[in-house]
Amino acid sequence: MSKFTVTTPIYYINDQPHIGHAYCTIAADVLARYRRQSGDSVLFLAGIDENAQKTVNAAEAAGQSDIQAYSDTMAENWQKTWTALGISYDRFVRTTSAEHKKAVYAFLEAVQAAGDIYKGTYEGLYCVGCEAFVKAEDLVDGVCPDHKTKPEQLKEENYFFKLSRYQQPLLDHIKAHPEFVQPSSRRHEVVAFIERGLDDISISRSAQKWGITWPGDPDQVIYVWFDALINYLTGAGYPKGSFGDWWPADLQLVGKDIIKFHGVIWPAMLMSAGLALPKTVFAHGFFTIDGTKISKSLGNAIDPLELTLEYGNDAVRYYLLREFGFGHDGDFSHERFKTVYTADLANELGNLVQRTAAMINKYLDGQIGNVPAHSHDVGEFKPAMAELRFDRALGEVWELVKGLNQYIDAEKPWELAKTDPPHLKEVLTHVVADLLQLVELLLPFLPETSQKIAATFADGVVNTQVGILFPKLEEFDVTPVEQPKS
Repeated sequence: MSKFTVTTPIYYINDQPHIGHAYCTIAADVLARYRRQSGDSVLFLAGIDENAQKTVNAAEAAGQSDIQAYSDTMAENWQKTWTALGISYDRFVRTTSAEHKKAVYAFLEAVQAAGDIYKGTYEGLYCVGCEAFVKAEDLVDGVCPDHKTKPEQLKEENYFFKLSRYQQPLLDHIKAHPEFVQPSSRRHEVVAFIERGLDDISISRSAQKWGITWPGDPDQVIYVWFDALINYLTGAGYPKGSFGDWWPADLQLVGKDIIKFHGVIWPAMLMSAGLALPKTVFAHGFFTIDGTKISKSLGNAIDPLELTLEYGNDAVRYYLLREFGFGHDGDFSHERFKTVYTADLANELGNLVQRTAAMINKYLDGQIGNVPAHSHDVGEFKPAMAELRFDRALGEVWELVKGLNQYIDAEKPWELAKTDPPHLKEVLTHVVADLLQLVELLLPFLPETSQKIAATFADGVVNTQVGILFPKLEEFDVTPVEQPKS
Protein backbone atom coordinates (compact mmCIF):
# COMPACT_ATOMS: atom_id res chain seq x y z
CA MET A 1 0.00 0.00 0.00
CA SER A 2 1.37 3.42 -0.94
CA LYS A 3 0.35 6.86 0.28
CA PHE A 4 -1.21 9.61 -1.80
CA THR A 5 -1.66 13.22 -0.69
CA VAL A 6 -3.83 15.51 -2.80
CA THR A 7 -4.81 19.11 -2.02
CA THR A 8 -7.17 21.72 -3.37
CA PRO A 9 -6.42 25.41 -3.00
CA ILE A 10 -8.01 26.97 0.04
CA TYR A 11 -10.73 29.31 -1.12
CA TYR A 12 -11.48 32.85 -0.01
CA ILE A 13 -14.65 33.06 2.08
CA ASN A 14 -15.85 36.45 0.90
CA ASP A 15 -18.69 34.71 -0.93
CA GLN A 16 -20.50 31.40 -1.25
CA PRO A 17 -18.93 28.51 -3.20
CA HIS A 18 -19.67 28.59 -6.92
CA ILE A 19 -19.34 25.99 -9.67
CA GLY A 20 -15.72 26.98 -10.36
CA HIS A 21 -14.74 26.06 -6.80
CA ALA A 22 -16.68 22.82 -7.11
CA TYR A 23 -14.87 21.97 -10.36
CA CYS A 24 -11.43 21.74 -8.76
CA THR A 25 -12.73 20.12 -5.59
CA ILE A 26 -14.66 17.44 -7.48
CA ALA A 27 -11.52 16.64 -9.50
CA ALA A 28 -9.57 16.16 -6.28
CA ASP A 29 -12.38 14.00 -4.90
CA VAL A 30 -12.30 11.78 -7.99
CA LEU A 31 -8.57 11.25 -7.57
CA ALA A 32 -8.89 10.56 -3.84
CA ARG A 33 -11.63 7.99 -4.43
CA TYR A 34 -9.67 6.40 -7.29
CA ARG A 35 -6.53 6.00 -5.20
CA ARG A 36 -8.48 4.63 -2.22
CA GLN A 37 -10.15 2.17 -4.57
CA SER A 38 -6.67 1.13 -5.75
CA GLY A 39 -5.72 0.33 -2.17
CA ASP A 40 -3.65 3.42 -1.42
CA SER A 41 -3.71 5.30 1.86
CA VAL A 42 -5.01 8.77 1.00
CA LEU A 43 -4.90 12.21 2.57
CA PHE A 44 -7.28 14.60 0.79
CA LEU A 45 -6.96 18.18 2.05
CA ALA A 46 -9.45 21.00 1.61
CA GLY A 47 -9.97 24.24 3.48
CA ILE A 48 -10.61 27.97 3.49
CA ASP A 49 -8.47 31.11 3.51
CA GLU A 50 -9.81 33.43 6.20
CA ASN A 51 -6.96 35.84 6.93
CA ALA A 52 -7.52 38.14 3.96
CA GLN A 53 -8.61 41.73 3.59
CA LYS A 54 -11.38 40.31 1.41
CA THR A 55 -12.80 38.67 4.53
CA VAL A 56 -12.87 42.00 6.37
CA ASN A 57 -14.50 43.76 3.44
CA ALA A 58 -17.11 41.02 3.01
CA ALA A 59 -17.96 41.03 6.72
CA GLU A 60 -18.39 44.80 6.69
CA ALA A 61 -20.58 44.58 3.58
CA ALA A 62 -22.72 42.03 5.41
CA GLY A 63 -23.05 44.37 8.40
CA GLN A 64 -20.99 42.03 10.57
CA SER A 65 -18.52 43.77 12.90
CA ASP A 66 -17.21 40.52 14.40
CA ILE A 67 -14.87 39.21 11.70
CA GLN A 68 -14.31 35.89 13.46
CA ALA A 69 -18.03 35.29 13.77
CA TYR A 70 -18.42 36.01 10.05
CA SER A 71 -15.58 33.57 9.29
CA ASP A 72 -17.18 30.89 11.45
CA THR A 73 -20.47 31.24 9.59
CA MET A 74 -18.82 31.10 6.19
CA ALA A 75 -16.65 28.14 7.18
CA GLU A 76 -19.79 26.24 8.15
CA ASN A 77 -21.41 27.14 4.81
CA TRP A 78 -18.43 25.86 2.82
CA GLN A 79 -18.22 22.63 4.79
CA LYS A 80 -21.95 22.04 4.37
CA THR A 81 -21.61 22.57 0.62
CA TRP A 82 -18.79 20.03 0.30
CA THR A 83 -20.71 17.55 2.44
CA ALA A 84 -23.82 17.97 0.29
CA LEU A 85 -21.72 17.46 -2.84
CA GLY A 86 -20.28 14.25 -1.41
CA ILE A 87 -16.70 15.56 -1.24
CA SER A 88 -14.69 12.95 0.66
CA TYR A 89 -11.98 15.19 2.10
CA ASP A 90 -10.02 13.86 5.05
CA ARG A 91 -9.10 17.18 6.66
CA PHE A 92 -10.51 20.67 6.36
CA VAL A 93 -8.01 23.41 7.21
CA ARG A 94 -9.09 26.78 8.57
CA THR A 95 -6.41 29.45 8.65
CA THR A 96 -7.84 30.97 11.84
CA SER A 97 -7.39 27.70 13.74
CA ALA A 98 -4.87 27.35 16.56
CA GLU A 99 -3.40 24.36 14.73
CA HIS A 100 -2.65 26.44 11.66
CA LYS A 101 -1.18 29.34 13.64
CA LYS A 102 1.19 26.90 15.33
CA ALA A 103 2.29 25.60 11.95
CA VAL A 104 2.80 29.14 10.59
CA TYR A 105 4.97 30.14 13.55
CA ALA A 106 7.05 26.96 13.31
CA PHE A 107 7.55 27.51 9.59
CA LEU A 108 8.42 31.17 10.04
CA GLU A 109 11.01 30.23 12.65
CA ALA A 110 12.65 27.82 10.18
CA VAL A 111 12.78 30.50 7.45
CA GLN A 112 14.21 33.03 9.88
CA ALA A 113 16.86 30.50 10.93
CA ALA A 114 17.85 30.20 7.27
CA GLY A 115 18.54 33.93 7.20
CA ASP A 116 15.83 34.62 4.64
CA ILE A 117 13.81 37.29 6.47
CA TYR A 118 14.71 40.94 6.98
CA LYS A 119 12.90 44.18 7.67
CA GLY A 120 12.59 46.89 5.04
CA THR A 121 10.24 49.36 3.42
CA TYR A 122 7.81 48.38 0.68
CA GLU A 123 6.43 50.97 -1.68
CA GLY A 124 4.29 49.94 -4.59
CA LEU A 125 0.93 48.73 -5.81
CA TYR A 126 -1.33 46.24 -4.04
CA CYS A 127 -4.45 44.62 -5.50
CA VAL A 128 -6.94 43.65 -2.80
CA GLY A 129 -8.76 41.35 -5.24
CA CYS A 130 -5.57 39.35 -5.86
CA GLU A 131 -4.36 39.89 -2.29
CA ALA A 132 -1.02 40.45 -4.00
CA PHE A 133 1.54 43.09 -4.83
CA VAL A 134 1.54 43.94 -8.53
CA LYS A 135 3.74 45.79 -10.96
CA ALA A 136 2.60 48.67 -13.17
CA GLU A 137 3.48 46.70 -16.30
CA ASP A 138 1.04 43.97 -15.23
CA LEU A 139 -1.91 46.37 -15.28
CA VAL A 140 -4.20 47.06 -18.23
CA ASP A 141 -5.23 50.70 -18.51
CA GLY A 142 -4.18 51.14 -14.90
CA VAL A 143 -6.38 48.41 -13.45
CA CYS A 144 -5.93 44.77 -12.51
CA PRO A 145 -6.81 42.68 -15.59
CA ASP A 146 -8.49 40.03 -13.43
CA HIS A 147 -10.51 42.18 -11.03
CA LYS A 148 -10.92 45.39 -13.07
CA THR A 149 -9.99 47.47 -10.04
CA LYS A 150 -7.27 50.04 -9.50
CA PRO A 151 -4.57 48.82 -7.10
CA GLU A 152 -3.76 50.74 -3.94
CA GLN A 153 -0.48 52.62 -3.61
CA LEU A 154 1.19 51.45 -0.41
CA LYS A 155 4.26 52.45 1.53
CA GLU A 156 4.90 50.34 4.61
CA GLU A 157 7.68 49.05 6.77
CA ASN A 158 7.38 45.28 6.38
CA TYR A 159 9.25 42.04 6.79
CA PHE A 160 10.65 40.65 3.55
CA PHE A 161 11.39 37.13 2.29
CA LYS A 162 14.55 36.66 0.21
CA LEU A 163 12.77 35.19 -2.79
CA SER A 164 15.57 36.38 -5.08
CA ARG A 165 17.92 33.92 -3.38
CA TYR A 166 15.96 31.01 -4.85
CA GLN A 167 15.82 32.05 -8.50
CA GLN A 168 18.44 29.57 -9.70
CA PRO A 169 17.47 26.75 -7.30
CA LEU A 170 13.90 26.98 -8.63
CA LEU A 171 15.04 26.84 -12.24
CA ASP A 172 17.31 23.91 -11.45
CA HIS A 173 14.49 22.04 -9.72
CA ILE A 174 12.03 22.54 -12.57
CA LYS A 175 14.64 21.46 -15.10
CA ALA A 176 15.37 18.30 -13.11
CA HIS A 177 11.68 17.67 -12.37
CA PRO A 178 9.57 18.84 -15.34
CA GLU A 179 6.58 17.12 -13.74
CA PHE A 180 6.71 19.67 -10.90
CA VAL A 181 4.51 22.21 -12.73
CA GLN A 182 1.81 20.88 -15.03
CA PRO A 183 0.48 21.16 -17.65
CA SER A 184 3.53 22.09 -19.74
CA SER A 185 2.01 25.43 -20.77
CA ARG A 186 1.96 26.50 -17.11
CA ARG A 187 5.48 25.21 -16.58
CA HIS A 188 6.71 27.42 -19.43
CA GLU A 189 4.83 30.34 -17.88
CA VAL A 190 6.46 29.78 -14.50
CA VAL A 191 9.95 29.37 -15.98
CA ALA A 192 9.57 32.57 -18.01
CA PHE A 193 8.44 34.44 -14.90
CA ILE A 194 11.45 33.23 -12.89
CA GLU A 195 13.89 33.97 -15.69
CA ARG A 196 12.74 37.61 -15.81
CA GLY A 197 14.23 37.92 -12.34
CA LEU A 198 12.78 37.47 -8.85
CA ASP A 199 12.54 40.28 -6.33
CA ASP A 200 12.34 39.82 -2.60
CA ILE A 201 8.72 39.99 -1.44
CA SER A 202 7.00 41.64 1.49
CA ILE A 203 5.51 39.02 3.79
CA SER A 204 3.83 41.22 6.39
CA ARG A 205 1.40 44.12 6.51
CA SER A 206 1.31 46.94 9.02
CA ALA A 207 -1.89 48.61 7.86
CA GLN A 208 -3.98 45.43 8.07
CA LYS A 209 -5.10 44.32 11.51
CA TRP A 210 -6.89 41.07 10.62
CA GLY A 211 -4.63 38.05 10.34
CA ILE A 212 -1.91 36.18 12.20
CA THR A 213 0.25 38.57 14.23
CA TRP A 214 3.97 38.58 13.47
CA PRO A 215 5.81 36.89 16.34
CA GLY A 216 7.31 39.54 18.61
CA ASP A 217 5.89 42.43 16.57
CA PRO A 218 2.16 43.01 17.24
CA ASP A 219 2.09 45.93 14.81
CA GLN A 220 2.50 43.55 11.86
CA VAL A 221 0.37 40.70 10.56
CA ILE A 222 1.71 37.95 8.30
CA TYR A 223 0.95 38.48 4.62
CA VAL A 224 -2.07 36.39 3.67
CA TRP A 225 -0.37 34.36 0.93
CA PHE A 226 2.66 33.50 3.06
CA ASP A 227 0.23 32.37 5.75
CA ALA A 228 -2.22 30.63 3.40
CA LEU A 229 0.31 28.50 1.53
CA ILE A 230 1.38 26.92 4.80
CA ASN A 231 -2.11 25.42 5.17
CA TYR A 232 -0.95 22.40 3.17
CA LEU A 233 1.64 21.67 5.82
CA THR A 234 -0.93 22.22 8.56
CA GLY A 235 -3.20 19.63 6.98
CA ALA A 236 -0.33 17.14 6.76
CA GLY A 237 0.40 17.56 10.48
CA TYR A 238 3.32 19.99 10.48
CA PRO A 239 5.35 20.43 12.63
CA LYS A 240 4.61 17.09 14.31
CA GLY A 241 6.95 14.17 13.76
CA SER A 242 4.26 12.29 11.80
CA PHE A 243 4.23 15.10 9.25
CA GLY A 244 6.60 13.13 7.02
CA ASP A 245 4.04 10.35 6.64
CA TRP A 246 2.03 12.59 4.31
CA TRP A 247 4.50 15.12 2.99
CA PRO A 248 5.55 15.92 0.32
CA ALA A 249 2.17 16.16 -1.36
CA ASP A 250 1.84 14.03 -4.47
CA LEU A 251 -0.49 16.46 -6.21
CA GLN A 252 -1.60 20.01 -5.54
CA LEU A 253 -4.50 21.22 -7.68
CA VAL A 254 -4.79 24.97 -8.24
CA GLY A 255 -6.46 27.39 -10.60
CA LYS A 256 -4.28 28.80 -13.34
CA ASP A 257 -4.58 32.30 -11.84
CA ILE A 258 -2.55 31.29 -8.77
CA ILE A 259 0.11 29.16 -10.45
CA LYS A 260 2.83 31.78 -9.77
CA PHE A 261 2.18 31.62 -6.05
CA HIS A 262 2.31 27.83 -6.09
CA GLY A 263 5.00 27.39 -8.71
CA VAL A 264 7.37 30.13 -7.54
CA ILE A 265 6.79 31.50 -4.03
CA TRP A 266 5.61 28.25 -2.44
CA PRO A 267 8.54 26.06 -3.51
CA ALA A 268 10.99 28.84 -2.55
CA MET A 269 9.43 28.99 0.91
CA LEU A 270 9.79 25.23 1.27
CA MET A 271 13.41 25.33 0.12
CA SER A 272 14.13 28.01 2.72
CA ALA A 273 12.51 25.95 5.50
CA GLY A 274 14.39 22.83 4.43
CA LEU A 275 11.23 20.93 3.48
CA ALA A 276 10.50 18.75 0.45
CA LEU A 277 8.64 20.23 -2.49
CA PRO A 278 5.35 18.74 -3.71
CA LYS A 279 5.79 16.29 -6.56
CA THR A 280 3.34 18.05 -8.89
CA VAL A 281 1.44 21.33 -8.90
CA PHE A 282 -1.26 21.11 -11.57
CA ALA A 283 -3.12 24.21 -12.73
CA HIS A 284 -6.58 23.56 -14.15
CA GLY A 285 -8.31 25.85 -16.61
CA PHE A 286 -11.30 28.11 -16.09
CA PHE A 287 -14.67 28.08 -17.72
CA THR A 288 -17.09 30.77 -18.68
CA ILE A 289 -20.85 30.60 -18.16
CA ASP A 290 -22.68 30.62 -21.47
CA GLY A 291 -19.71 32.45 -22.98
CA THR A 292 -19.34 35.01 -20.16
CA LYS A 293 -16.70 35.07 -17.43
CA ILE A 294 -17.97 34.14 -13.96
CA SER A 295 -18.47 37.41 -12.16
CA LYS A 296 -20.02 38.33 -8.84
CA SER A 297 -21.00 41.72 -10.24
CA LEU A 298 -22.77 40.09 -13.21
CA GLY A 299 -24.56 37.67 -10.91
CA ASN A 300 -23.91 34.72 -13.23
CA ALA A 301 -22.13 32.48 -10.73
CA ILE A 302 -23.78 29.06 -10.51
CA ASP A 303 -24.50 27.60 -7.10
CA PRO A 304 -23.39 23.96 -7.34
CA LEU A 305 -25.98 22.95 -4.74
CA GLU A 306 -28.83 24.29 -6.84
CA LEU A 307 -27.53 22.42 -9.87
CA THR A 308 -27.19 19.15 -7.98
CA LEU A 309 -30.63 19.51 -6.43
CA GLU A 310 -32.06 19.69 -9.93
CA TYR A 311 -29.95 17.07 -11.70
CA GLY A 312 -28.13 15.11 -8.99
CA ASN A 313 -24.50 15.14 -7.83
CA ASP A 314 -23.32 12.55 -10.31
CA ALA A 315 -24.72 14.40 -13.31
CA VAL A 316 -22.79 17.53 -12.33
CA ARG A 317 -19.62 15.53 -11.71
CA TYR A 318 -19.95 13.82 -15.09
CA TYR A 319 -20.54 16.97 -17.06
CA LEU A 320 -17.71 18.98 -15.51
CA LEU A 321 -15.10 16.27 -15.99
CA ARG A 322 -16.34 14.87 -19.33
CA GLU A 323 -16.98 18.13 -21.13
CA PHE A 324 -13.76 19.99 -20.28
CA GLY A 325 -10.19 18.81 -20.64
CA PHE A 326 -8.66 19.34 -17.20
CA GLY A 327 -6.00 22.01 -17.62
CA HIS A 328 -7.87 23.70 -20.47
CA ASP A 329 -10.51 26.41 -20.48
CA GLY A 330 -14.09 25.63 -21.35
CA ASP A 331 -17.60 27.03 -21.37
CA PHE A 332 -20.42 25.91 -19.10
CA SER A 333 -23.66 25.97 -21.04
CA HIS A 334 -26.98 25.09 -19.46
CA GLU A 335 -28.29 23.88 -22.79
CA ARG A 336 -25.21 21.76 -23.39
CA PHE A 337 -25.55 20.34 -19.87
CA LYS A 338 -29.07 19.21 -20.64
CA THR A 339 -27.96 17.68 -23.93
CA VAL A 340 -25.14 15.71 -22.31
CA TYR A 341 -27.41 14.66 -19.45
CA THR A 342 -30.04 13.31 -21.82
CA ALA A 343 -27.71 11.65 -24.35
CA ASP A 344 -25.04 10.14 -22.11
CA LEU A 345 -26.62 9.64 -18.72
CA ALA A 346 -30.33 9.11 -19.32
CA ASN A 347 -30.40 7.51 -22.77
CA GLU A 348 -27.17 5.52 -22.71
CA LEU A 349 -26.17 4.60 -19.15
CA GLY A 350 -29.54 4.88 -17.43
CA ASN A 351 -31.40 3.09 -20.19
CA LEU A 352 -28.74 0.35 -20.33
CA VAL A 353 -29.20 -0.49 -16.65
CA GLN A 354 -32.97 -0.18 -16.75
CA ARG A 355 -33.49 -2.34 -19.84
CA THR A 356 -31.10 -5.02 -18.55
CA ALA A 357 -32.88 -5.25 -15.21
CA ALA A 358 -36.28 -5.31 -16.93
CA MET A 359 -35.28 -8.16 -19.27
CA ILE A 360 -33.83 -10.25 -16.44
CA ASN A 361 -37.05 -9.77 -14.51
CA LYS A 362 -39.19 -10.63 -17.49
CA TYR A 363 -37.26 -13.52 -18.99
CA LEU A 364 -35.33 -14.97 -16.02
CA ASP A 365 -37.73 -14.29 -13.16
CA GLY A 366 -35.22 -11.77 -11.77
CA GLN A 367 -32.56 -14.45 -11.21
CA ILE A 368 -29.07 -13.81 -12.63
CA GLY A 369 -27.13 -16.57 -10.93
CA ASN A 370 -23.34 -16.70 -11.04
CA VAL A 371 -21.81 -13.82 -12.96
CA PRO A 372 -18.52 -14.44 -14.80
CA ALA A 373 -15.59 -12.05 -14.73
CA HIS A 374 -15.84 -9.15 -17.15
CA SER A 375 -14.03 -9.48 -20.45
CA HIS A 376 -13.36 -5.94 -21.64
CA ASP A 377 -9.97 -4.25 -21.59
CA VAL A 378 -10.10 -0.49 -21.07
CA GLY A 379 -6.37 -0.06 -21.44
CA GLU A 380 -6.41 3.72 -21.82
CA PHE A 381 -8.35 4.28 -18.62
CA LYS A 382 -5.44 4.02 -16.17
CA PRO A 383 -3.00 6.09 -18.26
CA ALA A 384 -5.66 8.76 -18.66
CA MET A 385 -6.25 8.88 -14.90
CA ALA A 386 -2.50 9.11 -14.25
CA GLU A 387 -2.33 12.12 -16.60
CA LEU A 388 -5.46 13.76 -15.09
CA ARG A 389 -7.21 13.39 -18.43
CA PHE A 390 -10.59 12.83 -16.84
CA ASP A 391 -12.46 13.47 -20.08
CA ARG A 392 -10.45 10.74 -21.80
CA ALA A 393 -10.95 8.29 -18.93
CA LEU A 394 -14.71 8.82 -19.04
CA GLY A 395 -14.60 8.52 -22.81
CA GLU A 396 -13.06 5.06 -22.43
CA VAL A 397 -15.81 4.08 -20.00
CA TRP A 398 -18.48 5.36 -22.35
CA GLU A 399 -17.16 3.21 -25.16
CA LEU A 400 -18.05 0.27 -22.93
CA VAL A 401 -21.50 1.73 -22.22
CA LYS A 402 -22.19 2.20 -25.92
CA GLY A 403 -20.77 -1.21 -26.74
CA LEU A 404 -23.10 -2.92 -24.28
CA ASN A 405 -26.11 -1.17 -25.75
CA GLN A 406 -25.02 -2.23 -29.24
CA TYR A 407 -24.46 -5.79 -28.01
CA ILE A 408 -28.00 -5.96 -26.65
CA ASP A 409 -29.44 -4.58 -29.87
CA ALA A 410 -27.47 -7.11 -31.93
CA GLU A 411 -28.32 -10.16 -29.78
CA LYS A 412 -32.02 -9.23 -29.42
CA PRO A 413 -32.78 -10.91 -26.08
CA TRP A 414 -36.52 -10.42 -26.69
CA GLU A 415 -36.23 -12.83 -29.64
CA LEU A 416 -33.86 -15.21 -27.85
CA ALA A 417 -36.51 -15.60 -25.16
CA LYS A 418 -38.57 -17.43 -27.77
CA THR A 419 -35.90 -19.19 -29.80
CA ASP A 420 -32.89 -19.87 -27.56
CA PRO A 421 -33.44 -19.45 -23.78
CA PRO A 422 -29.98 -20.85 -22.79
CA HIS A 423 -28.22 -18.29 -24.99
CA LEU A 424 -30.54 -15.59 -23.67
CA LYS A 425 -29.21 -16.24 -20.17
CA GLU A 426 -25.62 -16.17 -21.44
CA VAL A 427 -26.22 -12.81 -23.09
CA LEU A 428 -27.85 -11.19 -20.06
CA THR A 429 -25.29 -12.64 -17.68
CA HIS A 430 -22.51 -11.24 -19.88
CA VAL A 431 -24.17 -7.80 -19.80
CA VAL A 432 -24.38 -7.90 -16.00
CA ALA A 433 -20.70 -8.86 -15.77
CA ASP A 434 -19.77 -5.81 -17.81
CA LEU A 435 -22.13 -3.61 -15.84
CA LEU A 436 -20.30 -4.63 -12.68
CA GLN A 437 -17.06 -3.64 -14.41
CA LEU A 438 -18.68 -0.27 -15.07
CA VAL A 439 -19.37 -0.02 -11.35
CA GLU A 440 -15.65 -0.27 -10.65
CA LEU A 441 -14.66 2.21 -13.35
CA LEU A 442 -17.33 4.77 -12.51
CA LEU A 443 -17.00 4.60 -8.73
CA PRO A 444 -14.57 7.57 -8.46
CA PHE A 445 -16.62 9.68 -10.89
CA LEU A 446 -20.23 8.72 -10.16
CA PRO A 447 -20.18 7.22 -6.65
CA GLU A 448 -23.94 7.33 -6.08
CA THR A 449 -24.74 5.86 -9.49
CA SER A 450 -22.14 3.12 -9.09
CA GLN A 451 -23.63 2.06 -5.79
CA LYS A 452 -27.12 1.97 -7.32
CA ILE A 453 -25.98 -0.19 -10.24
CA ALA A 454 -24.20 -2.56 -7.87
CA ALA A 455 -27.32 -2.75 -5.68
CA THR A 456 -29.51 -3.47 -8.72
CA PHE A 457 -27.60 -6.66 -9.55
CA ALA A 458 -26.34 -7.71 -6.12
CA ASP A 459 -26.25 -11.38 -5.04
CA GLY A 460 -27.44 -12.70 -8.39
CA VAL A 461 -30.91 -11.20 -8.03
CA VAL A 462 -32.32 -8.07 -9.64
CA ASN A 463 -33.38 -5.46 -7.12
CA THR A 464 -36.29 -3.52 -8.59
CA GLN A 465 -36.38 -1.05 -5.68
CA VAL A 466 -33.32 0.96 -6.80
CA GLY A 467 -35.28 3.03 -9.28
CA ILE A 468 -34.31 5.08 -12.30
CA LEU A 469 -30.75 6.36 -12.32
CA PHE A 470 -31.24 9.46 -14.46
CA PRO A 471 -34.86 10.51 -15.02
CA LYS A 472 -35.73 12.13 -18.31
CA LEU A 473 -35.67 15.91 -17.98
CA GLU A 474 -39.38 16.13 -18.70
CA GLU A 475 -39.95 13.87 -15.70
CA PHE A 476 -38.56 16.48 -13.31
CA ASP A 477 -41.09 18.48 -11.37
CA VAL A 478 -40.90 21.91 -12.97
CA THR A 479 -43.83 23.39 -11.04
CA PRO A 480 -42.80 26.92 -10.03
CA VAL A 481 -42.12 27.25 -6.32
CA GLU A 482 -44.37 29.80 -4.71
CA GLN A 483 -42.26 32.63 -3.33
CA PRO A 484 -42.90 33.75 0.24
CA LYS A 485 -45.04 36.85 0.43
CA SER A 486 -43.37 39.98 1.75
